[in-house]
Amino acid sequence: MLMQIPKQNPEYSLVETSPPLAARLRYKVGDKISTTYDLVEPMHYLYVNVVKARDLPVMDITGSLDPYVEVKLGNYKGVTKHLEKNQHPVWKQIFAFSKERLQSNLLEVTVKDKDIAKDDFVGRVLFDLTEVPLRVPPDSPLAPQWYRLEDKKGYKVNNGEIMLAVWMGTQADESFPEAWHSDAHNVSHSNLANTRSKVYFSPKLYYLRLQVIEAQDLVPHDKGRAPEAVVRVQLGNQMRATRTGPRGINPIWNDELMFVAAEPFEDFIIVTVEDRVGPNSMEILGREIISVRSVPPRNETSKLPDSRWHNLHRPSLVGEEETEKKKEKFSSKIHLRMCLEAGYHVLDESTPFSSDLQPSSKHLRKKNIGILELGILSARNLHPMKAKEGRTTDAYCVAKYGNKWVRTRTLLDTLSPRWNEQYTWEVYDPCTVITVGVFDNWHINGGGDARDQRIGKVRIRLSTLETDRVYTHYYPLLVLQPNGLKKNGELHLAVRFTCTAWVNMVAQYGRPLLPKMHYVQPIPVRHIDWLRHQAMQIVAARLSRAEPPLRREAVEYMLDVDYHMWSLRRSKANFFRIMSLLSGVTAVCKWLDDICTWRNPVTTCLVHVLFLILVCYPELILPTIFLYLFVIGIWNYRFRPRHPPHMDARLSQAETAHPDELDEEFDTFPTSKPADIVRMRYDRLRSVAGRVQTVVGDLATQGERAQAILSWRDSRATAIFIIFSLIWAVFIYVTPFQVVAILVGLYMLRHPRFRSKMPSVPVNFFKRLPSKSDMMLY
Repeated sequence: MLMQIPKQNPEYSLVETSPPLAARLRYKVGDKISTTYDLVEPMHYLYVNVVKARDLPVMDITGSLDPYVEVKLGNYKGVTKHLEKNQHPVWKQIFAFSKERLQSNLLEVTVKDKDIAKDDFVGRVLFDLTEVPLRVPPDSPLAPQWYRLEDKKGYKVNNGEIMLAVWMGTQADESFPEAWHSDAHNVSHSNLANTRSKVYFSPKLYYLRLQVIEAQDLVPHDKGRAPEAVVRVQLGNQMRATRTGPRGINPIWNDELMFVAAEPFEDFIIVTVEDRVGPNSMEILGREIISVRSVPPRNETSKLPDSRWHNLHRPSLVGEEETEKKKEKFSSKIHLRMCLEAGYHVLDESTPFSSDLQPSSKHLRKKNIGILELGILSARNLHPMKAKEGRTTDAYCVAKYGNKWVRTRTLLDTLSPRWNEQYTWEVYDPCTVITVGVFDNWHINGGGDARDQRIGKVRIRLSTLETDRVYTHYYPLLVLQPNGLKKNGELHLAVRFTCTAWVNMVAQYGRPLLPKMHYVQPIPVRHIDWLRHQAMQIVAARLSRAEPPLRREAVEYMLDVDYHMWSLRRSKANFFRIMSLLSGVTAVCKWLDDICTWRNPVTTCLVHVLFLILVCYPELILPTIFLYLFVIGIWNYRFRPRHPPHMDARLSQAETAHPDELDEEFDTFPTSKPADIVRMRYDRLRSVAGRVQTVVGDLATQGERAQAILSWRDSRATAIFIIFSLIWAVFIYVTPFQVVAILVGLYMLRHPRFRSKMPSVPVNFFKRLPSKSDMMLY
């Protein structure tokens, strides 16, 4: 019953770890005190909060002062922005120095005056690190204090005070995300935001259903011909069109179009009626612009809103004031029905990796069943992504679950970054997946149009995790490239799934995956992939406009935008998955064949005894089957997976993929390759498709033969079958069923001495039945 999965390269396997996490230590000592950051290793930082200054002395001859603050600890130096002509500046900037890299016991906070030639010294404050207090949340924030500035000799200056707060803390401090970190000392203020950790939320998405019913009184430019009208509807970057309606000035379409709309509803629906005057020529007959905010919402299976007639305005009047439109004495009409579907879940991820299945309307959402906690600890052996620039890697992580995205801070120029950041999500369905990706930041100092490079990603299905258990593993970061599979390092994660409602979680396994509307009024298949692509584009565009932006290339990689593109490698992988499933059926058939051929006489005799017992006592059949399933499940519990699943290179056929197959997989759409390469790939695809075509044809042939048994296509075969059926009906009627079952079973289990190597009569009869293959044109 256990499928023998071939082991993959040990280099691509998980590595279990035991880091000193507070969660594990708490369980060992029995301490029930919870902490926010118990899935990561504590990292201590020296925090310096530079708030403001007052009464600073004037340094220039002109009587002005352009102050800024320099915070120096050993070789690390952080600088605030300089404020022009201000003796009472306000900075409100926090600096964080890693305790592991402290190179001095003396902290120096210096106020300087920005000058063209050389910056002037205004005053400074010195702190001995042994006197700095320790703050651990949930303690209240440390209150800043006023400190009088000193000169270089340590004497207090007459004028000038600065408000500071200095303390030792950890990454759990609320100041940590916004702080300037010492490892980013060479990053400018304008680009500092690109290195900080942030939390993002996807926009709330809705399906917009628009039904184009009919139009009236269309006025074509050529009065002598009846128009061939087409309606084009645009919402943002989405464009859909109806079929061409019947000729005439009152066409009827009854076409339904679907779009994706996002809150806040700032877009407009542009409905344009066009006349097809030629093969590639269209003339606009009228246009109407409708705000998405005016479209009524629809919850679950409630009645669709009433349809409405809209005026079609000439293109020259679109965008004019209402008074101008009212001057039109006559206008064509279009009949539309529109609604925002709040009962659906807008699919913005590939279905196998969905992390959210809730409907758009918050009123229809169920209560959460648990909490998912993720600790992004560290990475090791990362590939140097910037070797040509003389650097190593500027790595950051992105995690996505539900509508919440998190981004860790960027650790600069290191192949072994240690983030130790922890994040939490509410879980509504255990059969969902969290995705964690690692990227190389190319926008440390600007970057322009450069793209952040992907290092790898990890997927973890929550249903494969035991509740309340902390999983800590190094996950291999595998990336498929045109030159083959590449391991870019390992990501260290700590994961814990905590269930807060056991009854609801167990009941969730019996409920449908998607909201009710997906089954009551399913979206046509022809729309689903297009709508998913549009939803992905909306999410990527919205997150790329955040500050700091979550780059489009990172969002697309996390959402698997190109999942549905053709790939010969993935096709082979799916074929071998099917063959692996069928291998179980093949094994059962081989076992039955061994029994029927008396390969093991003892087993065959035992099967005879079991068969006779079940025939004599048929009420034991179903209990025996279910008891057998129970025993097998209990037996397999010993061999249950101990680790979460991860990317399997062998299952994905990534290790054995041919370079040309990978080159084709990474080709653009439409292709950008030379004609001879495209011709070669087309011929290869034709040969593969020819074999698939043959298999499909054979399957169709067997099905048509089964249909031909009673269809009288072969009258003699049908007559033989129905006469044989009549004889069997009479025989079974007059003979007890148990006797018939015993006779059939003993005949199937007969000894090989009484068997023939020739095919049986039923098989010969079935193969002689006609199919429609002889009616095909070849």
